[in-house]
Amino acid sequence: MLARSPEHRSPGPLTRALSRFLINRAAVAGVCIATPMLLVILSYPLWWAFQPNDIDLLAMNSGPTATHWFGTDGVGRDVFARVLEGGRISLLVAVTSTALSTAIGFLLGAISALGGRWTDAVSMRFVDLVMTLPPVIFLLVLASIAGTGIWPTVLVISLLSWPLLARMIRSRLLELRERDFVMAARGMGAGIRHLLMRHGLPNSIDILVVYATLQIANAILLEAGLSFLGLGIAPPAASWGNMLNAARSTAVLEQYPWQWLFPGAALILAVLAINFIGDGLRDAFDPRAELN
Repeated sequence: MLARSPEHRSPGPLTRALSRFLINRAAVAGVCIATPMLLVILSYPLWWAFQPNDIDLLAMNSGPTATHWFGTDGVGRDVFARVLEGGRISLLVAVTSTALSTAIGFLLGAISALGGRWTDAVSMRFVDLVMTLPPVIFLLVLASIAGTGIWPTVLVISLLSWPLLARMIRSRLLELRERDFVMAARGMGAGIRHLLMRHGLPNSIDILVVYATLQIANAILLEAGLSFLGLGIAPPAASWGNMLNAARSTAVLEQYPWQWLFPGAALILAVLAINFIGDGLRDAFDPRAELN
């Protein structure tokens, strides 16, 4: 029997997912927005003359100029540098908190599905308890306990964000554990660690990727909201949230709009771009798309 030639082999699932992602115009637009933003945010100290906390006493509340592209704030700090530094801090908080919440959600959901009846019952009741707590009140209480700063904010967001992922992972792996290869592994004495790493994680990659992408956008909004309320990143560190908080007075809103317009626009663009990418990944990994 002749082997099939390479040109007649059907593409793998990742290739098909990538093809579906690339024909999604909103997802591609999200990539086109997010990529240059990320490059500028990460590289600005190499080519921009001002640091976020440099003070120019001769240019306080100055509008956009050739020297200060986004103008300056009430103490003469460069708004462009602070917007980009705020993007760095927002990305650090969002990516780190998303990694932590993803690890917590995956481990709890997988252990619940693969650990037996009692483990499933106890862990899911704990998840139900966390999900019944009012999210806004829970967030504010955690933030007031943990304090301000980058790492307390990371901790607060990560502790708030994992329950939904845990339930999705549990649902996926409850189906997986009934398959023959998992039952065979159990029969041969495979432990929970082997089942998690060998079967649970590879079969949950699509859920984890989509969740992590969308959660980064959610974490950016949560960090901005906490910082706006004075419970996240504290001044003089730059954050999109605390920049908007500093510009909330009527005088600034009316007379110096660049002090809130640029950080607000950066926040909106970043969240929209990441949401577009997340929606595109969700559609690309949707198994029902194979039928279309």
